[in-house]
Amino acid sequence: MEKKIKVGVSSCLLGNPVRYNGGHKQDRYITGILSSYFDFVPVCPEVECGLPVPRETMHLTGDPEDPRLVTTKTGIDHTGRMKDFCRQKLAALEEEDLSAFIFKKDSPSSGLHRVKVYGSSGQSQKKGRGIFAEALVKHFPLLPVEEEGRLNDIRLRENFIERIFCYHRWKTFLGNNPDYKKLVDFHSRHKLQIMAHSPKHLSSMGKLVAAGKNYHRTELLEQYQENLMKAMALKATVKKNVNVLYHIIGHFKTFISADEKAELIEVIEQYSQSLVPLIVPLTLIKHYVRKYNVSYLNNQVYLEPHPSELMLRNHV
Repeated sequence: MEKKIKVGVSSCLLGNPVRYNGGHKQDRYITGILSSYFDFVPVCPEVECGLPVPRETMHLTGDPEDPRLVTTKTGIDHTGRMKDFCRQKLAALEEEDLSAFIFKKDSPSSGLHRVKVYGSSGQSQKKGRGIFAEALVKHFPLLPVEEEGRLNDIRLRENFIERIFCYHRWKTFLGNNPDYKKLVDFHSRHKLQIMAHSPKHLSSMGKLVAAGKNYHRTELLEQYQENLMKAMALKATVKKNVNVLYHIIGHFKTFISADEKAELIEVIEQYSQSLVPLIVPLTLIKHYVRKYNVSYLNNQVYLEPHPSELMLRNHV
């Protein structure tokens, strides 16, 4: 990679001592492996909105759809302060050109999923979302977002990082002032990747591109971007990957021998039964792509959607 991809991240996950107790929650996967590819933009909503370190703990109260941010002992309401910060920070983040954001789980400001919200009785329900996380998701609805805890799930991790690289490629594409012909090329190179996530979206995107000359350029690109990121947000399951792998065999039919085809089908079936990871059939496919110089497949992002050094497909 010539340049690292910009990714926003909760500051404490980088090892910065910004938590309520003066500590941090450094995530070794983020600061280690991912730091080779991502340039992190740290955000700590509590500190950046003016609260001290250390500080009194806070939690969400009231309506899970529109909770209040309140200190746990003294009952001081910091909701207004936090929302003012969110408006200012999101405007600043527009200039950062982010390709994703990684949040700290369970945080009343930054938790993305199942954050506790306390009712008047003192009972909590895990139905909330941190105030900053909610504001960011609304402001950047297509931006890939995830919590650090969920990155321990290998399938969620692979999906999230694949989305980041896809979004970054799309933004790079937009930065080159693309015309209709370039969009057709972009779509062609991403067909198999989109198919692995959502055949339904691939169909609608194909129709959109085919009719692209009837659209104003801006409208066409906006609709394509929305469909692309919605498709990528859907997980590429084993079943959908198997469908793509068999689709790839069709492009080999005039090249590979009967024995080579039988070997490829065998490893695909092993993958479908979870006996081998996805990297196994893909390695064999890439071997045949190079051996027979199959140009269409050689240009498919699906075969290498992120750096192989991340080894994401070694486990899915």
